[in-house]
Amino acid sequence: MAESTTEFNYPKLDKVTVIGLGLIGGSFAKAIKERGLSQQVVGFDKSVDTCQIAIQNQVIDHSAASLIDACQNADLIVLAIPILAVEKLLPQLAELDLGKAVITDVGSVKGNIVDAVRLAMPDQLSIFVPGHPIAGSERSGIEAANSELFVNHKVILTPNDQTSLTALQLVTSIWRTLGADVEQMSVEHHDEILAATSHLPHLLAYGLVDCLAKNHDNLDIFRYAAGGFRDFTRIAGSDPIMWHDIFLANKKAVLAVLDSYMQELNGLYKAVEEKNGTELLDVFTRAKAARGHFNKILEDRANMNNKSQQPTDLIFIAKPVKKLSGQLQVPGDKSISHRSIIFGSLAEGVTTVDGFLEGEDALATLQAFRDMGVTIDGPDEGRVVIHGVGMRGLKAPSGAVYLGNSGTSMRLLAGLLSAQAFSSVLTGDTSLSKRPMNRVAKPLREMGAVIETGAEGRPPLSIEGGHLLTGMHYDMPMASAQVKSCLLLAGMYASGETSVTEPAPTRDHTERMLRGFGYPVEVNGSTVTIKPEGKLTATNIHVPADISSAAFFLVAATIAEQADLTLTHVGVNPTRTGVLDILKLMGADITLENEREVGGEPVADIRVRSAKLKGIQIPEELVPLAIDEFPVLFVAAACAEGTTVLTGAAELRVKESDRIQVMADGLITLGIKAEPTADGIIIEGGQITSGEVWSHEDHRIAMSFVVASIRAQGDVRIRDCENVATSFPNFLELAQQCGINVKQE
Repeated sequence: MAESTTEFNYPKLDKVTVIGLGLIGGSFAKAIKERGLSQQVVGFDKSVDTCQIAIQNQVIDHSAASLIDACQNADLIVLAIPILAVEKLLPQLAELDLGKAVITDVGSVKGNIVDAVRLAMPDQLSIFVPGHPIAGSERSGIEAANSELFVNHKVILTPNDQTSLTALQLVTSIWRTLGADVEQMSVEHHDEILAATSHLPHLLAYGLVDCLAKNHDNLDIFRYAAGGFRDFTRIAGSDPIMWHDIFLANKKAVLAVLDSYMQELNGLYKAVEEKNGTELLDVFTRAKAARGHFNKILEDRANMNNKSQQPTDLIFIAKPVKKLSGQLQVPGDKSISHRSIIFGSLAEGVTTVDGFLEGEDALATLQAFRDMGVTIDGPDEGRVVIHGVGMRGLKAPSGAVYLGNSGTSMRLLAGLLSAQAFSSVLTGDTSLSKRPMNRVAKPLREMGAVIETGAEGRPPLSIEGGHLLTGMHYDMPMASAQVKSCLLLAGMYASGETSVTEPAPTRDHTERMLRGFGYPVEVNGSTVTIKPEGKLTATNIHVPADISSAAFFLVAATIAEQADLTLTHVGVNPTRTGVLDILKLMGADITLENEREVGGEPVADIRVRSAKLKGIQIPEELVPLAIDEFPVLFVAAACAEGTTVLTGAAELRVKESDRIQVMADGLITLGIKAEPTADGIIIEGGQITSGEVWSHEDHRIAMSFVVASIRAQGDVRIRDCENVATSFPNFLELAQQCGINVKQE
């Protein structure tokens, strides 16, 4: 897909002509007229009655008696008629003097239209901008014309190399002014996508209704049909002539997707015939999950549209408090949740996971494996059931694997997919697309993987399948559990031995979980070694609460004037407890109670009470063990007596945001002296005031400033908090439960 054209401030148009006054043409004309984008809006339709209704309903200013009158002196001509009718109209347009006019259309098939323009109007190809608004209504005709029809709906433009930039900018800007979300893509890609998402469903709906209508019991069938039948077949009420034209025009793409669907249907037929419940469950589970995934994408798109049009964003308002108390259980550990899906999918047998974190990052990993053919039930109240396919059982995803904002998903999957027989592409959202991936791509290439990254080593990652990897020893230039885990996953498939030496300890969930699934892994000091000689056997996993999520409440209770708070069933893996060690060095009152081991991971209840903190020089050996917790540790430093100095933490600058700079900016806004350095920060404790800070769409930044409000002199207003759901879905609920005064504006 090409990048969207930059905004174009066009002069007010003298004349816009809309040929065809059905729902789409009428809605376009009415929107232009109501927004005053043209001196006159002219309609042209073969039906005189339609034109009269359009004038009466103030859809157009007046109608034209002929095509010549309609197009004469027009700035923009919109073809809103059936596709095959457009092909017949183009030779007539070619004979007219169109002057400075730009032409666009609204058809849902672009290939035949572009071919017809090349044939009939080769000299005017530069002024033709193929377009397709993806909007509609259960009502049709000019009476249903709605000037708001295109608001928050997509319009796809399919320009070619000969399309005039001025013409493209004009059409783009008009659609955006009407409230549409404009994108560009190639003609071929457009027709393939629409064949699958629009044309095939209509074909199936028409076919099903026709099939049942011919049944001798059709009266009973339709009399007792439930809502599902009505919803599925609603689109069979669309204009038959229009869809007749669409299917003939997009024959090649429709037949291709229909052939694929018929193979799927044959598989379902066979499964039902043979009473193959496993196959049916696989299909139904994947489909249900995919439907939910589609809904999430649509919701994200709607949120982005709303955000772009509204002056506000998701804002937290947090106020100072003195007392915190209670008992909380924070969500499951994100790192363990990710890995449980990966190893459970590659295992032989059925793995049950309890306590799974239902945040967007872990769900992205779960969906990725569903895309690769793994049947996964849930999550249902934290329980996930994974029907493993074995180490060689993954299937090629049908398209790019979308990982949202999850850097963990992308880096770990890069190692796994480099060793598969099929090729794959890993993509993510805007934030993930800015994060560095060469740290995994380079060592994987040394093992024999073929990986292409985007500009400056950033996503997307294109991984070519079918390459044999060779084991190697890798001395990591910087401590990173994600890089280590990526190479261990690749090493499970590589010839020979793969070993990784860390410059400092990092979280060891991958090593622990490999052992839990019965795969041998050797740890010798700072070096981890794996060989391609084992297999993964299904097991049961209980995910402990995430200490990274608990960290916000650990700091909150420590800095509050009166606090006694217990966090239950928290993972206290020694490679993750840097936050506890640092807080204790600063003077925090933290004790571990009910210590035990669950599924190979140490857990405990953590009790924390108010304490007076002092500034410290944070030991560099603790930095990798608390890398995700530093934003909220900076808040602890702001409340401590004296100066806190952090060094050796350059990794913080390439997280979801530049966490050093963003936290420094926010603390300074709130009256704290904070000096960012190349690899750390210097914070002088003081009085937190009040003010507005920006999280830069980084969930940990947003939650850290909520904690800072506890000791503030007034309200703290935190902007860009949408991504808190990424790692901590019920943060506000738990914060309010223990006494933190925060709400969503």
